[in-house]
Amino acid sequence: MAEKYDELEFKIPVECNDYMECSDFVADSIERIMQTAMDEGHNKIIINTNLKLGLPMENINKIAGPFIEAWVFEIFSDVLEDEKNTYQLINVEAGERLNMADIILQFKKERKHQSSVTSNVDVKATSEDIKHSGKSPNITSFARIRTAYIKEPDYIFIILSIKHKVFSRKDPETRMMMGVMEIVGFRAYDLKYLSDSDINYNPALGSGQLQIRDIRYVTRQNRNVWEFCQILDRKCIASRTGFQGWYRYAKQYGWIKNE
Repeated sequence: MAEKYDELEFKIPVECNDYMECSDFVADSIERIMQTAMDEGHNKIIINTNLKLGLPMENINKIAGPFIEAWVFEIFSDVLEDEKNTYQLINVEAGERLNMADIILQFKKERKHQSSVTSNVDVKATSEDIKHSGKSPNITSFARIRTAYIKEPDYIFIILSIKHKVFSRKDPETRMMMGVMEIVGFRAYDLKYLSDSDINYNPALGSGQLQIRDIRYVTRQNRNVWEFCQILDRKCIASRTGFQGWYRYAKQYGWIKNE
């Protein structure tokens, strides 16, 4: 068994030449769709309740995620159904249970050997009202995303960060309390282009979870897929998992040759 990382013969993924162009196209399209929804006033989720005091604001972050995810899916679906769709969006699918992505989007885009680009979107909700709420979300399993890049070097994994505020008001006719979840900001970025310092590896769950240190403040660092895989490996090895634990994953998931 190899004793050092550098002694191994890796399966090295190589992305296509237009990967960055496709990734930027997808992220920009997503942000333009979100901006249009906000500009047109489609950025509110109404939650009716018979609770006299309205929604429990101190715990609203615990239920916000599914509502925000459903809202995002609906916005994309509305664009798809619009005959005047200017975003070249041609397909929208909900990610299956246990899928790394919440939503899968496909856009029309003329490329050298293809006419479309597919992106996997992970929706993350962050509260503007509650300090630290959603600040450092789990993104995905280390082993799953590392393996995904080996199987498909052009795998585009977009994190869509949605900022929201929540308030309650009483309906003057029904006298019932209405919770209003209002989307106030957003940002879409490719996981692969997050800066080294923005990514944490938490070994506590399964093969480890990738986390964003602070989703409200991230910076971009351009790199290719193999460089990103090496960064993920280094963070795993530097944790309590160590080289031997990482090596077990590498053999199990087929990241190295002749193993």
